[in-house]
Amino acid sequence: MNGAERWRFSRRAFVGAGGAVVLVGGAALALRGSGFGARPTVDDFTLRRGNDAEPDTLDPHLASAIYEFQIIGEMFMGLMTEDAGARKIPGAATAYRISDDGLTWTFRIRDHRWSDGTPVTAEDFVWSFRRALEPKTASQYASALYVIHNAESVNAGRAPAESLGVYARDPHTLEIRFNVEVPYAPELLSQPSTYPVPCHVIAKYGDAWTRPGSLVGNGPYRLAEWIPNDHVILEKNPHFYDAERVKITRIVVYATPDYASALMRFRAGELDIDVDVPSQDIGWVKQNLPGTMRVAPYTLTEYIVFNVHAKPFDDVRVRTALSLAIDREVVAARVMGAGEAAAYSFVPPHMPDYPATAELRFRRFSMAERRAQAIALLAEAGYGLANQLAFDFNINNRTTARTISVALQSMWKEIGVSVRIVPSDEKDHYNLLLKQEFSVAWAGYIADYLDAKDFLRLGQTEDRALNDGAWSNSRFDALLARSDTIADAKARGALLAQAEQIMLDDAAVAPVYFGVTRTLVAPAVKGWIDNPVNIHRARWLSLDRTRPTV
Repeated sequence: MNGAERWRFSRRAFVGAGGAVVLVGGAALALRGSGFGARPTVDDFTLRRGNDAEPDTLDPHLASAIYEFQIIGEMFMGLMTEDAGARKIPGAATAYRISDDGLTWTFRIRDHRWSDGTPVTAEDFVWSFRRALEPKTASQYASALYVIHNAESVNAGRAPAESLGVYARDPHTLEIRFNVEVPYAPELLSQPSTYPVPCHVIAKYGDAWTRPGSLVGNGPYRLAEWIPNDHVILEKNPHFYDAERVKITRIVVYATPDYASALMRFRAGELDIDVDVPSQDIGWVKQNLPGTMRVAPYTLTEYIVFNVHAKPFDDVRVRTALSLAIDREVVAARVMGAGEAAAYSFVPPHMPDYPATAELRFRRFSMAERRAQAIALLAEAGYGLANQLAFDFNINNRTTARTISVALQSMWKEIGVSVRIVPSDEKDHYNLLLKQEFSVAWAGYIADYLDAKDFLRLGQTEDRALNDGAWSNSRFDALLARSDTIADAKARGALLAQAEQIMLDDAAVAPVYFGVTRTLVAPAVKGWIDNPVNIHRARWLSLDRTRPTV
């Protein structure tokens, strides 16, 4: 590895709208009270943004959803972090070097402080990596760290935390020893599961450490207020190492799972940013709010997951039949309609060093052929007019999931299947998946880092926290394990594609579509850069409310 020893990178006020009328999608809708409890002054320093759902936790090592990461990423910073375009740059580290064998990465820790003024040291990272992997922590993303020496054994309780391959050589020097070469380490080390957390605060407050007044982070913002089911307020951290360049001093985050209501709030000037636009309103937004909907490629796969321990979904014929019946082109183009693409693979396209050769075998069949094959497979499995297959379909309560579930219900009816749609709040839905208390469910996965294995590990037998359907295949597991031993990126990608084909052939999941961003961004927001992971940290944004409003 050329130059391996060189140090790298040296270098929700809210104006009440009760009774107002706003035209959305061509219809007059009464805009009732929004339920927003926080009423920050409308100025150039307060950013109001919508979020998909109410966070279940603000603990970086326990969080598992994008709507939690969006908040946590403003308050904490890993060894690596994101620039304005979400490219990886030095964060808590100022530089790193890699040993000649590619297995040991040594980081120079930045001279910076926790939000309570206490210095951040290399030992804080050692303690945090151990905490993320200790079995009692129960971090859902612990398996992502198994590439670190002894991480899997520590997480399984077979080895003490002290044996983990993360060492503090001095207060400003951190060493990480990997089992294999990890070319995506800069991506991995920007993830919440690798964020440092304050040992001195957790020792004092225990599980209550994430409450306002207790939570301490090392990022640009700190927690000022959290009113459950209403809002979260973040304020600028005066101890942040780059605080002078942070222009937005306050962020008010509202849970906005109902995208139609959120659009009305955006139109009324209550939100500067919101996460999505209802499909039926896309045309109206483009015509009446030009330039506000940011549509860009997104490393998101929306899919159906089957619980293989729930009969009859332990039968590959049943799973395949349900996948065959889905008209993905209709879902992508007509139900969604913002540029989403039908998904015939699980890993999204354009993943670095990935050949994208795996696909559902029936891709080139007509829908009539697919339905006929689906009916035949169900008949083989014992289902038909005399014994109709019926099941509950669990979905989250977002606008898009509700719309898609109705379309899927109709598609499955065409092959003689009866489906009852069961919606839940976002966090309740994903807790059902985590506990495997479902038969068939709607799910989505966004890349934590740009590597095909980040998606495929959702099918690993050992990854119980992310493998919602408890699917298991020894050949698949072996291929993923082998991929960690291959240094050549293209050869590794080809191996991972073989693994994906096994996952698709066994109908572990039924991919439906690849997403695009549909974020609403007000003209006042400056510094927004579209990117495939849709991360936009507030430290890089600014506001100019002298610009025309929506």
